[in-house]
This record gives sequence, C-alpha cells and structure tokens, in this order.
Amino acid sequence: MNMHILVTGATGNVGRHLVTRLHGAGHEVRALTRNPSKAGFPPGVQVVAGDLNDTGTLEAAFAGAEAVHLITFGGDGYADLTNGAEIVDLAERSGVRRATVLGGWSPTSVETALMASGIEWTILQPVEFMGNALEWVDEIRSRRTVSMLAAYPSAVVHEADIADVAATALTEGGHGGRSYPLTGPEALTPEERTRILAQATGQEITFVQLTEDGERARLRGYGYDDYVEFGIQLATDPPDAAGTVLPTVETVTGKPARTFALWARENAERFRPAT
Repeated sequence: MNMHILVTGATGNVGRHLVTRLHGAGHEVRALTRNPSKAGFPPGVQVVAGDLNDTGTLEAAFAGAEAVHLITFGGDGYADLTNGAEIVDLAERSGVRRATVLGGWSPTSVETALMASGIEWTILQPVEFMGNALEWVDEIRSRRTVSMLAAYPSAVVHEADIADVAATALTEGGHGGRSYPLTGPEALTPEERTRILAQATGQEITFVQLTEDGERARLRGYGYDDYVEFGIQLATDPPDAAGTVLPTVETVTGKPARTFALWARENAERFRPAT
C-alpha cells in the first residue's frame, strides 16, 4: 500500500537516500527543506519549505502525512532542536501514525516527545557514518595523506543503509517502540579506510598518526573549537560500541549492510585532484 510520507532533513546525507528509496517504491513523498530551489529531487517528489526550528513553518509540510522521518537537529550549526514537543504535537494533530527519528548521542526533545506520544515510533541509532570520511577530501586532494589521532576500529555505516532501515520501519509494521543501533558489516581503523580509499581512487594515500597536540590543531582547523577536547577524549578512549558490528541492517531490511569499499567506489571522484 502506497503511503504519504514526509521526510525532514531531506537534503541531508541520509534524507536524500530515503527520499529516493521511498519515491522509487511508489510512495507519495514530501521533502522538507529550508531551500527548495536547491533540493534537486526528481519529478514527483513534492518539495516544501520549512524550518524545523520554527514549528509555525511546518503546518503545510505535515498536512495529510501518514508517516514522517524526523531528525533531531536544525540549522547550519546542527544544534539539538528544543521544540520537539511542538513538532510531535503537530504530527499527531496532522494524523501521522508512524515515525522514524535519526537519533543523536543522547535523547533529545524530539525523541522524548515521540516516546510519550501515540505515534508508532522507531529510533535509528547509527554509529559513525561512512560519509564522515569526506572530511578528508581536502587533505587527500592536496597532500595525499589522512592525518588524525584516532586509530581505533569503527563499524562505519553507509547512509543508504540507514535510509533503508528507515524506509522499512515507515512502510511496514512491527517496528514500533524499537531502537535500532546500526553499523556497517566490518570495523575498520582510519588507516584501513585510508587504504581502501587509495584502492578506490587509484592513488597513493598515506595515513599519518597525529599526536594529541597535532589533533588539537587539526580540529581547530575545522572550526571545532568547542569540540576539541571532546575529540581528543573520543580518539583516545572510544566507546566500546564503536567497533562492535551488529546485524541490525540485514535483520530489518533483509539485505547485507553495504561495505566501506562500496562507499569508496561510489565517492572516489570526490577524492581525486580537480582537473
């Protein structure tokens, strides 16, 4: 049965995959974005303007939606939304029956409100995104290196797998009230991912292990001033879950989780020097 589904964060790394997946399956998809003119979705996807930080801009987006995919942050700074209760109340009043939410490091106002609502909710809890490797693009293109302090294995997950789990939970019953931790099929160190990127791009790329001071300088170079010491702590004392491979993606979707080697091939051109 085709459904009317609203995807928030539609132009994000997970949202784009989810819109494509749902649209391809024949569902009526409404994509929420702050900049509809830049959305670039295929014909048939309804693109609507709205800002998750301002609940008053969301009425039209939620109208008639049977299901919704939510994110927990808004704006360019990725700050946690504080109006989760208002968003979930609007969803309930609009007739939304089912929701997925891309969870964060800890429960946010969106997740808390969903759990207290009458909506059938599913929380997605991915570990590190494979797409985080895009932070290495400039360094690889200019110096053919990847430099960082962290050396621990991480079970990085493909954004399309997160979207596939969301699509399954939104369109099929049996997933309500569940939290799904999501990983890729293998735990890889940054050095191993660097080697895979080298193979995918056909160029030599060297992994450089930084000192703590070197890592501080690297993080400040990204503008992460408030994040620097947390980044050092994460690199030197990662959570046990970071390297734990789980079968959740295949259990929910019936398909094996995508590998980092596949992600690297899909994105190889972005790591090659501009011509």
